[in-house]
Amino acid sequence: MNRPEPNDFDDTGVYDQLARLGKALSNPVRLRLLDLLEQGEHTVEELARAAHQPVKNTSAQLQQLRAAQLVETRRDGVRIHYRLAGRRVSRFLGEFQGFAEETLAGMKIELDELSRKPGGMQRVSIKEFRERLRDEHTVIIDVRAAEDYARGHIPGAVSIPLTELRQRMDEIPDDHDVIAYCDGPYCFASGRAVDQLERAGHPVRRLDGGLARWVRAGGRLQSA
Repeated sequence: MNRPEPNDFDDTGVYDQLARLGKALSNPVRLRLLDLLEQGEHTVEELARAAHQPVKNTSAQLQQLRAAQLVETRRDGVRIHYRLAGRRVSRFLGEFQGFAEETLAGMKIELDELSRKPGGMQRVSIKEFRERLRDEHTVIIDVRAAEDYARGHIPGAVSIPLTELRQRMDEIPDDHDVIAYCDGPYCFASGRAVDQLERAGHPVRRLDGGLARWVRAGGRLQSA
């Protein structure tokens, strides 16, 4: 009777550690928080407000991300500020989301649904966007809240929050192309901005993937 060879190396611990990372990414709220942190440091309260989550739950999810070494903290008095744990995390999240978009049938359905919304089809890739940044006849509009713009924005972008867009439409030159962006790869504020601007007669598209994809592609941010 043949007996299996003894295994002097137990690799269970290695896979346990890989599973920790998988567990940290298995919660949709945590994934949303990671997208938000691409914009820069946030307090728990700021993240809770942006993610539409209770502060207690947001704090618990951040602790899970910190345990997996995906985020780091900085204390300022009684406040704790969270940030991504380096550029490697940002690049990894970009690859992770890209893989999901290319392989998961359910993900493709959800993305198709987004693209069918008004303004959803008019997209500009990161590659083309880099070229348009040097075009003096292109206006880049950041439609996030003013405090998010101040925290970090794409260089050259103008802050016109979506809530103010209708009232500030006359600030946009009629003879310029417009590119709008919001925060994460699945944020649709920029799509609503495209719809409004298009109705007003402006040639406009939205940045595919928003600010998060810009950062994950190696783009830098500028603070106010």
